[in-house]
Amino acid sequence: MFFRDREEMELRARSKEQDEVCIEPLISALASMSSTVSYDYVLVAHRPGDKEDEVHRKQAAFVEALKRKNMKVAEIEVDDKVFFGVLAPSEVFEKYKYLLKVSDACNWSGEQKDGVPKSTRSDRKPAASLQPHTVPKSTRIRIVYFVLLHTYLRNGEDLKELMRKGVFESMFCLHERKQQKVLRRKWARWSALFTAQPFHDIRVYFGEKVALYYLWLGWYTFLLVPAAVVGVIIFLYGMAFFKTSPLIREVCDSNITMCPRCDKRCDVWKLSDTCSYAKVSHLFDNEGTVAFAMFMAIWATLFLELWKRHRAAYVSKWKVFDWCEEEEELIMEIVNDPESKPKEFRHSYLRSALVLALSTLVLIVIIGLTHGLVLFRVVMRQVLADQEDWEFLKQHYNTAVVMMAATLHYITIQVMTRVNREVAFKLCEIEKCRSFAATERSFTVKMFTFQFFTAFSSLIYIAFFLGRINGHPGNYVRLAGKWRLEECHPSGCLTDLFIQMAVILLLKQTLNNIFEFTIPWFQRCFRKATAKKLQRRCGNCYRKACRQEDGKVEPCDTCKLRDWMKNYHLHDVNSFSLFNEYLEMVMQFSFTTIFVAAFPLAPLLALLNNLFEIRLDAIKMVSLERRLVPKKTNDIGVWTKVLEAIGVLAVIANGLVIGVSSDFIPRLVYRYNYGPCANGTVTDVDCMTGYIKDTLSTAYMSDERVQKDFGFKQMHNATECSYKGYRRNEDYSLTSQYWYILAIRFAFVILFEHVVVLCKFIAAWFIPNSPMRVKNRRLEDKFKRLKEELRFMSYKYDTQV
Repeated sequence: MFFRDREEMELRARSKEQDEVCIEPLISALASMSSTVSYDYVLVAHRPGDKEDEVHRKQAAFVEALKRKNMKVAEIEVDDKVFFGVLAPSEVFEKYKYLLKVSDACNWSGEQKDGVPKSTRSDRKPAASLQPHTVPKSTRIRIVYFVLLHTYLRNGEDLKELMRKGVFESMFCLHERKQQKVLRRKWARWSALFTAQPFHDIRVYFGEKVALYYLWLGWYTFLLVPAAVVGVIIFLYGMAFFKTSPLIREVCDSNITMCPRCDKRCDVWKLSDTCSYAKVSHLFDNEGTVAFAMFMAIWATLFLELWKRHRAAYVSKWKVFDWCEEEEELIMEIVNDPESKPKEFRHSYLRSALVLALSTLVLIVIIGLTHGLVLFRVVMRQVLADQEDWEFLKQHYNTAVVMMAATLHYITIQVMTRVNREVAFKLCEIEKCRSFAATERSFTVKMFTFQFFTAFSSLIYIAFFLGRINGHPGNYVRLAGKWRLEECHPSGCLTDLFIQMAVILLLKQTLNNIFEFTIPWFQRCFRKATAKKLQRRCGNCYRKACRQEDGKVEPCDTCKLRDWMKNYHLHDVNSFSLFNEYLEMVMQFSFTTIFVAAFPLAPLLALLNNLFEIRLDAIKMVSLERRLVPKKTNDIGVWTKVLEAIGVLAVIANGLVIGVSSDFIPRLVYRYNYGPCANGTVTDVDCMTGYIKDTLSTAYMSDERVQKDFGFKQMHNATECSYKGYRRNEDYSLTSQYWYILAIRFAFVILFEHVVVLCKFIAAWFIPNSPMRVKNRRLEDKFKRLKEELRFMSYKYDTQV
């Protein structure tokens, strides 16, 4: 390219230097190079038998409406289907870029740079038009998608309504084969498991929204490494004291007779029979658990603060730091229809109150399902204890019940995910949000809230209520006056919480990934096998006779259809496909931080899963699914607020788990107030000797109330039995030690939460959201742009003179 004078050459060089990071590597840089015409969007419909049919008339009317907007529509029939290829004219994108340039918030975007004149003629007039090839394919798809959704028939029906009525079957944008090959080689393959992700290429092909998802997922996976390492150390610390722990020795060597765990069929049992259970409990309920819970609470804050810095560096490089989604939507509305009016902001207190009431009702139903899971545990406990066919199952019925309940909980989560999605959509329809972005934010909050209660209600019961509301011998709490509530093992209930979390996390990560990958793969194979074979690609598409005036090649119908059918056979996607990926990972983040004190290996499992999740999602998006509509954004949206809320909940939950659920506080109190070392004298006895016995109370068969709960056959002639609790043997009232421990528990929870929250605030204050180099780079970019604008204005003034 040649310039007429030195001033223009300098202007061009500066513009090129400033836009260096925005150059699309997957777009041809040569204007003169011929390329194949690629349609922006494809609509698919069933071919009606009668042309006078209402479906055919609506299809024709919608196509005619598109043509009135100067859209080029190619129609190809094959078997019983009709394919409509839609190609937007260049003036649509010229208007879009110009409006970006004069907008308030989006004028710093890299997309409007092509609006600055890049060449001049001999008369020194700026080049007014923009060539179609200068527009990134992702931008073309995004704009055409908006136009399609906002094209209406004369009766007011839009494309979504037409698809619901069966006028059109589906709509999709096309994959680019060359760019697919590049992404497969660099990213979307299993052999690239430990290689860096090409975020710039992902952004160019799928848009900033998808690129930011993988950027966030990669950063989250990277920071899981220290969390996983610390978790493994805590786990190994528990294993190191397996044989030397006095608590385990006391359980394994004990001769204490424990009360029956259920009515009628359960007999008294020896505490030493649960030696293995006590060893497992010690793995997840030891002194290191407290330090790990504090570490993970601070880790969650550091993760979010460092993510903000990481995001700022990339969105600044991509020139979308100040991007405004609502303003871009206004621009596309004007490009689509210059006579359109902006949608006004509205708020209805009646609708908000109705949505709040319905959401509360849904949460009540979800909590009711948790009560159903509790009932299942209680009933199955009695059923398995009463059966006599499987002796092994009868001996380990407690562990079997926990595993079965965890599996049922996982099934409930899977079923309720679909129910919650439909309910959240209906609630958003009642709200009538102004734009899709507002609808997406509202849907995200509702869906995550419903999913959080579905996944964690049962865990909350196990962590804070199991074994604490079941009563005592002679006065057990029963469901429907029949089934006794469960009791905790003398070593604590934390093992039940660990098993529940481990089963759910493992099932969610393994089965979900298997179905997520295999369903699109089988669907593609099935559609390919059943589809009619097309004839071979013709040679005319490469001859000069088929080229248009601008040098582009117009493929024949066979070649176009081959490409369209290949995309049609892929798994369908929608506007919320990326939301599903976010929801899966954010729920994993919840399991990794909330109740992590009961499961130190959760970060390790999350790390291993995410290493495969990144490549699985990449392969799925590039090869197995239709192309997502590229969307521009500069943040992960409302998910940031959700992650911050999870961080706060993690502090509260882990503080309560350590202070209320675990035996950390009772052990501490016993060591310094009730144990052998309480008087301060040095002895050869371990300070925790006798702790297990101190936590047990005794029930006597001479008490008539105890005789109602336990039969003499269950007792095997034993006159007394022990149960977990700080109660007096005479009247079963709570002892002063119980109230003292309870006071220490709550004092610890308050202290723990205040210390961790203070550390979170200090970390958030100490780490700025944007690195200084990013701020300085943006300042320099703005300064250069203003100088270039002034120079361009001076140039226009000189040419007019």
